[in-house]
Amino acid sequence: MSGQKIIRMDILREIYESLNFLNIKTYIQSGNVIFQFRKSENIDLEKLISSQIQKRFGFEVPVIVLSLDEMKDIIERNPYTAENTKDITYLHVTILSSNPEQINFETINEVKFPGEEFELIERAVYLYCPYGYGKTKLSNTFFEKKLKVGATTRNWRTTLELLNIAKGIQHNSLE
Repeated sequence: MSGQKIIRMDILREIYESLNFLNIKTYIQSGNVIFQFRKSENIDLEKLISSQIQKRFGFEVPVIVLSLDEMKDIIERNPYTAENTKDITYLHVTILSSNPEQINFETINEVKFPGEEFELIERAVYLYCPYGYGKTKLSNTFFEKKLKVGATTRNWRTTLELLNIAKGIQHNSLE
């Protein structure tokens, strides 16, 4: 959640509780919430959560929901961790709300700095930003505009931690 639409994590947790989600965990002041829900019908979780946030705060916040399997898949497909030659401090992943219909790689390549790398695999843009994410032009907003889809970006350590939390929730709920 960007700096202008700040939602405290305890309030965000309350919203998820009001939706009767289970095993709700938040991760730092990041907008990341890990939860379980009873799948009783085909519901659009992203719209449901976004709608509740809008009701509570009066502004729209885009929401992207990933299953545990989707998160595992995104992590396993990272081409930069497979190489094991990149400093993970400079790795990020931009998760897209849907598969982009049109991709102009030339436009993307024009703005990247020397040494920066990116790879798009389905709904994930893997980024290597050796000068830091704060300096790159390959930002979340850039990809939203160029790919015409919603997006959210996390550094690689946060992405791994979110997966660990989700695995812990799943493991504890099976006991």
